[in-house]
Amino acid sequence: MSNVLVLAEHQHKKFPKSTLVAVEAGKILAQKTGGTCYAAVMGSGIGEVADTIAEYGVAKVFALDDAQLEHYLADAYAQALSKLAADKGCDIVLAATTAQGKDLLPRVAARLDAGMASDVTGFNDDGTVVRPMYAGNVIATVSIETAKKVITVRSTAFDPAAKSGKAEVEKVSPSIDAGALKMKFLSFSETKSDRPALTEASIIVAGGRGVKSAEGFKDVVEPLADLLGAAMGATRAAVDAGFVPNDLQIGQTGKVVAPQLYIGAGISGAIQHLAGMKDSKVIVAINKDEEAPIFLVADYGLVADLFKALPELKDEIQKIKQQ
Repeated sequence: MSNVLVLAEHQHKKFPKSTLVAVEAGKILAQKTGGTCYAAVMGSGIGEVADTIAEYGVAKVFALDDAQLEHYLADAYAQALSKLAADKGCDIVLAATTAQGKDLLPRVAARLDAGMASDVTGFNDDGTVVRPMYAGNVIATVSIETAKKVITVRSTAFDPAAKSGKAEVEKVSPSIDAGALKMKFLSFSETKSDRPALTEASIIVAGGRGVKSAEGFKDVVEPLADLLGAAMGATRAAVDAGFVPNDLQIGQTGKVVAPQLYIGAGISGAIQHLAGMKDSKVIVAINKDEEAPIFLVADYGLVADLFKALPELKDEIQKIKQQ
């Protein structure tokens, strides 16, 4: 029997979809191990946030509310989370594969002397876990042999947890050795946009090298995205060329997404990009090269010049919306 402690990451006192995915994964894993699933909320002034996550089916929420946790700092969070897991008898610590999860969980694993598996997409009955490798070309079955285990789960691999009852919230004083802290919070620069976040969006319009320029994204890709209320994404080639900022990058070294609708324009379909979006429910590909690899994963493919096709698509959608 192994109890599971899920890190409930929050932003602006709200939980992103990735946190609810992690909670659902934690509940599934606890059921397979015969243990109990708990959630940990960390920060300052987090009472309301802790009450919210308590509605998503965990057995109990541990609220670590402390001024030293107001801003995310890996060393302070690692101290507090690893100590909490040890004190509460949780043999497994789990989080989503987000920027914070990838930064924090290896540090927690080191403190707990635990083996770690990252970007996990499934759990087997024999205790092994499943994770993709080599841009999804290989699916590995991994056994973590240590008594303590640390896991991050891919945020597109599980359904988000649904509300089911209300768990107890236990306030816990975090154990932090201030003298051992090597990091200091200076500032946080956030990119603000009226569009939904890539990892939260149900529709994504993405462009690749074929968009040719920053002006191409602004004049052709952005209007369609805004009309659909969609997030805008890009390939690494487009980001490296300076067409758009790197927070819009989708792929193996960018964000992994799985929206209801993914429209890719001027994207050839390199394996690194496909690794980040091939789990999308419906994929629409627009490319003038009929041999482009992206057509192999697309549900709908259009061989056409994107500079003509996207404006025409936008106009037709606008007509439908006006009816």
